[in-house]
Amino acid sequence: MLSLGGSADEVQEAARSLARVAVATLDLSGHVGAHPRFGVLDVVPFVPVGSPDLDPAARARDAFATWAGRTLGLPCFLYGPLADGGTRSLPEVRRGAFKTFGPDTGPPTPHPTAGASAVGARRLLVAYNLWLAGADVGVARGVAAALRGPAVRALGFDLEHGVQVSCNLIDPVSVGPADVYDRVSALLGRAGTSALPGARDAVIERTELVGLLPAAVLAKTPRDRWAELDLAPDRTIEARLAEPPARRSD
Repeated sequence: MLSLGGSADEVQEAARSLARVAVATLDLSGHVGAHPRFGVLDVVPFVPVGSPDLDPAARARDAFATWAGRTLGLPCFLYGPLADGGTRSLPEVRRGAFKTFGPDTGPPTPHPTAGASAVGARRLLVAYNLWLAGADVGVARGVAAALRGPAVRALGFDLEHGVQVSCNLIDPVSVGPADVYDRVSALLGRAGTSALPGARDAVIERTELVGLLPAAVLAKTPRDRWAELDLAPDRTIEARLAEPPARRSD
């Protein structure tokens, strides 16, 4: 996961540079993995920082998708607010792409090596994983199903390094990492009693913040839980944007 921050022009330039390299050098046809993906440049979200207005992000999204379709021959599916006044979510793109609807830009079939891309305009979210010990993938999927709601998207995976509950926190100020951790802990149960079949010995082994999080989410989280939740002040979006340009990376 890469986080690109700056002005609209800077972000467009960086996203296009990254896209060129990804499409030229990566090949999805031989890739094996558990997480959903349909392209080497799988998801490109444009996100406003410090403003509730999605219109600039939608304009940047549309410009990038038009460019990628025309210049790279990459089919792009838009998500977020659409020109017809409707809206489409990333899960809807995952389910319907090339099946119930075609690309919004680019060719009608997948690129032979790069697949396709979901290009979105959305608000800030937090990508967050919880790794379980003493559990199989059935328990992870049960936890994920119990977590899902308007503020949380979740899936359970059996990966090379263990069993994972992978979350997107859609409204992280309302439902943040601490809330998800506590909910999973309650689902797994304490003292050998669990709300989930097969989870008798399951525990949260570790947590993983993927990328960055808004400073407001860190501020609402008790400081004494930051280490447990894999959070830190230098991992906020605002802290990275405040760094000198040569040091910004994620």
